[in-house]
Amino acid sequence: MRRASLTLRLSMMFVCAVVAVLVVAGFTFDAFSQHHFKALDRQAMTEKLESIRQIMHGKAGSADSSEVVLQLQALLGAHQELSASITTKDGKTIFATPNAVEHPPSHSGVPGEDMWEWTAGDHMYRGMRAQVRLVNEAEPLTAWLSLDITSHLHFVETLRWWLVIGLTISALVSAALGWLVARSGLKPVAQVTQVAASMSAGSLKERIPMDAVPRELESLVSSFNAMLARLEESFVRLSNFSADIAHELRTPISNLRTHTEVILAKKRAPEIYEENLYSNLEDLNRLSSIIDGMLFLAKSDNGLVLPAKEKIELRPVVEKLFEYYQLLADDTGVKLQVSGHGAVYGDGTMLDRMISNLLSNALRYTPPDSAISVRINPNGDMISLSVQNPGEEIAAEHLPRLFDRFYRADPARREGATNNAGLGLAIVKSLVDVHGGTVGCASGAGHTTFTISLPAWDSDAHHPTYTNAAAPSLG
Repeated sequence: MRRASLTLRLSMMFVCAVVAVLVVAGFTFDAFSQHHFKALDRQAMTEKLESIRQIMHGKAGSADSSEVVLQLQALLGAHQELSASITTKDGKTIFATPNAVEHPPSHSGVPGEDMWEWTAGDHMYRGMRAQVRLVNEAEPLTAWLSLDITSHLHFVETLRWWLVIGLTISALVSAALGWLVARSGLKPVAQVTQVAASMSAGSLKERIPMDAVPRELESLVSSFNAMLARLEESFVRLSNFSADIAHELRTPISNLRTHTEVILAKKRAPEIYEENLYSNLEDLNRLSSIIDGMLFLAKSDNGLVLPAKEKIELRPVVEKLFEYYQLLADDTGVKLQVSGHGAVYGDGTMLDRMISNLLSNALRYTPPDSAISVRINPNGDMISLSVQNPGEEIAAEHLPRLFDRFYRADPARREGATNNAGLGLAIVKSLVDVHGGTVGCASGAGHTTFTISLPAWDSDAHHPTYTNAAAPSLG
């Protein structure tokens, strides 16, 4: 079953609200109208009964019974809808207007009410009674007043029909107006839908203008535009990343093919074949390094790299890596220095790889006969480890992108040895992220410093342990 559109839903809600208000207003108006007519009838009959009392008591100017009758006729005869009669205690009528009606046998009505209603034929009446005394007479008499309210009821009935007709017309008009208002108000939503439907890899630069967006939809449109910006940035990075992968893989594959073609062009000595195999092995190692790095980064992006959390002293890790890189440093006369102490909450194998990549990067760009300094400093609930080396400064515009995959400040230059794939710093950032830390780079005054901050070990805190089934190898 097809669901109703949001425009239709809002229109129906608007119509229901309008109809509810009109129904309540109609019932209220009907109740007040009936109450108003009833109050007017009560007031009129009360005034007539009071006038009858004054005439009967002789307060109107005469005590003669014939004069009293004339005064009563003058008082009551001018009202076509009002009838009256005066009866004795035994029910004998001593006065009645020409249009007098017989009062109902039961006139109590609602308990406590001094006015009651009854029906006679096609007419509806309201009535009141009162005890009166004729001047110079001791026996009390009963004055009956009856008011024909049939015309009132016809008016109220007509008014009700007009209210129903007006309610129906108002509901239809409200439905049309509600639909127009909802459709106009939801135009920004339709625009978002249109932009989303037309979105493709070539139109990620499109944005929804914020000028005509209602305040209620500003957050939605802003979030959608921000999503488009993130998608555009991710797509650009993915495109560049794909191009970089193709470039990185093309070079060793091209070398392998060229060497093989040259060797196979004619018969050669076994030593030449052996030399070619060693050369091919270097390119194969480069390909293996690129593939390993890409597999690790893919796992990291999908949350598949889970570090085993344990207490790790950073200084022994750095000193162990110094032993590994000491021969390479001695070849160029570079000194390796470490200072400070600190224990972090992390995975030992990943920390080895993280610091190893930073040291390898520093050795690659450090001039001969210089020194690389590693400093470990506690900083609140974090431990910072910085690797500083002298050398050519990195321009400020390149610093934010140093940790992007395959990014090079100088694209025309091959970085370092042939087995360098340009993924070392990207892997460092990924490893730092899974540890809940931060990494950054600063370059100036002839020195470049990479600094990572990791959660410090707290012996009083409870640390959960995760099993890392696929811990990356060192390198």
